[in-house]
Formats: sequence, C-alpha cells, structure tokens
Amino acid sequence: MQLALQIVLIISSVVLVLLILLHRGRGGGLSSLFGGGVQSSLSGSSVVEKNLDRLTLFTGAIWVIAIIGTGLLVKLGV
Repeated sequence: MQLALQIVLIISSVVLVLLILLHRGRGGGLSSLFGGGVQSSLSGSSVVEKNLDRLTLFTGAIWVIAIIGTGLLVKLGV
C-alpha cells in the first residue's frame, strides 16, 4: 500500500508541476520580469483555462491525499 501511494505521489507531483507551468502568467510575477507582462488582456478566462484550473485543483487534491496517506502509513509503521 505504501509503495502504491508513493508511486501516486511521484506521478501526481510531476503532473502538478507540468500543469502549473502551463498556466498563463497573471502579471506582477516572474513572468513580467522576462517580458510576459507586456501584453495586458483583461478579458475573462477561456474554457481551456477554466478546465486547466480544474485539472490542477484535482491533481493537487490527489497529491495532498497521497501525502497524508503516506504520512499516516509511516506513522503507523505499516
């Protein structure tokens, strides 16, 4: 069980990093330092961005569950 949770944790970590990197910069951060803040679009989020947000939150939830499950298994000594 612990091995399965660790595999889920590694996979979800990699996917979460990739999903976060796919997000568009919202200004003021590091993206504006490298010229990403030049374009200013005040329009609403597109369907693709909303789906990307949902997928990122879902993957983040799986990551948190895997972290808590792994921690509990280590604590219990299983």
